[in-house]
Amino acid sequence: MDLVLDAADRNILTPYVYPTGWPEDEPCRQLLSLFVITNLGALTLYLLFGTLSYYFIFDHELKKHPQFLENQVRREITYALRSLPWISVPTVALFFAEVRGYSKLYDNIEDSPYGWPGVFLSMLSFLFFTDMGIYWIHRGLHHKLFYKRFHKPHHLWKIATPFASHAFHPVDGFMQSLPYHIYPFLFPLHKVTYLGLYIFVNVWTISIHDGDYRVPRPLRHIINGSAHHTDHHLYFDYNYGQYFTLWDKIGGSYKSPTAFEGKGPHDYLRKLREK
Repeated sequence: MDLVLDAADRNILTPYVYPTGWPEDEPCRQLLSLFVITNLGALTLYLLFGTLSYYFIFDHELKKHPQFLENQVRREITYALRSLPWISVPTVALFFAEVRGYSKLYDNIEDSPYGWPGVFLSMLSFLFFTDMGIYWIHRGLHHKLFYKRFHKPHHLWKIATPFASHAFHPVDGFMQSLPYHIYPFLFPLHKVTYLGLYIFVNVWTISIHDGDYRVPRPLRHIINGSAHHTDHHLYFDYNYGQYFTLWDKIGGSYKSPTAFEGKGPHDYLRKLREK
């Protein structure tokens, strides 16, 4: 995040916003800047990619499904916009720790003991580490002690749209993002790679709510796509994973998507039309 902060300081904040005598590395200034940048970035990713997905990928026929709520899209967006600033508070604290040099993020490929192979390896390990972390956190949020208080709001959307992707209770939203933030404090990671992965995970979160169930046939039971996550919203106790089905299979919570078996939401709508 210091790359984004440095660019914002250099091009906007120092010349146009903050008083001349306020040092760029002063902690209060960094916290304030990170709060603004984090919220603007989250809103941009959510609204930009959510809107593109909603208009160009999401099948609007799904809005005719009996479990699609009245005014659902507006409600999803409203809930997300209310939650994102609260989610950003603990997120900013972790970004601040990164900026102050407490993480294992590095600037140059030469700083990695493994060079370019290390960069590619870190991308894979990031995906598998965060997939594992999110699986167990997500599954834990379904426990009766936490579900009604924190996770149930996200399950209001049985037939989700891309805008449901960030419509979480703030505690739920932050907890499920925590593996992304923990990783660079445990393992070396190139700063640009981390920024790219951070954007990717937000886009992926939107994609598994987009109602587009197409996955290459050989990967249908490996990649946790929209079909898997739709069944999670519909049937509650299955498919907690984020990118892969590995941990659902290990944890006994894997369910073959109904959309792959002719029993999904589109099939239900087709049967309604036939009647």
